[in-house]
Amino acid sequence: MTTPTPSTPSAPGTAPVALVTGAGRRLGREIALGLARAGWDIAVHYRHSHDEARDVARAIAALGRRAITLQCDLADEEAVRALLPAARKALERVDCVVNNASLFDYDSDLNFSHARLDAHMHTNVAAPIQLARALYDATPDGGQAVVVNLLDQKLYNLNPDFLSYTLSKAALQAANTMLAQSLAPKVRVVGVAPGITMVSGDQSEEGFAKAHTKTPLGRSSTPEDIAAAVVYAASARAMTGTTLLVDGGQHLLPSPRDVMFLTK
Repeated sequence: MTTPTPSTPSAPGTAPVALVTGAGRRLGREIALGLARAGWDIAVHYRHSHDEARDVARAIAALGRRAITLQCDLADEEAVRALLPAARKALERVDCVVNNASLFDYDSDLNFSHARLDAHMHTNVAAPIQLARALYDATPDGGQAVVVNLLDQKLYNLNPDFLSYTLSKAALQAANTMLAQSLAPKVRVVGVAPGITMVSGDQSEEGFAKAHTKTPLGRSSTPEDIAAAVVYAASARAMTGTTLLVDGGQHLLPSPRDVMFLTK
């Protein structure tokens, strides 16, 4: 893990601080910026997206909030153990962890392997659990912090595509409940389950646009929708052990394949 890179600071220690994993790109970027607009200082985690993470930190600083960038491979247990303490050292506190980063590689029963499942479990389950425990340890008695776990509407409408990814998110969903039980009252734990939100893999823009309309509301989630749900979950002090589905109702429509393959 590299040394934290700070942006121009606002008043140190006066604002709540969120550590957002995978915050350099895509949905993580929007979540980090959404929290910053809501008054949070941000620890911007990234794995490889160094330049993008620096851009996000600069955008957060332009909003008048503090930001640092932290590099960490979430598959590396020792590096994960050091991540939250590094954020806390640089920003004096951590009040929220958003477990956004995910490994999302395609497989099915036809090409399943132990190694592929193990890789998904390390990044998508083990790292979030470690970070949740680290947040608990860093939260003083009488305080309250929050973990927000990014899940997936697929868990409510299963199909066999992305087998290892789906199994890892199912495990994180179970952990969402168990952590809410074990870490209370110091740490709340809330899930946010997006629908199809951004172009993934080799999906075409046209295919994505079609897939995005295949919900009861005629639209699935946008990055802004997910960021707004995370901001709400981070501030909703009576909420724990539950999941917000933000998908336009996509989970209500059974599908034999992942929607991205039906509209490719």
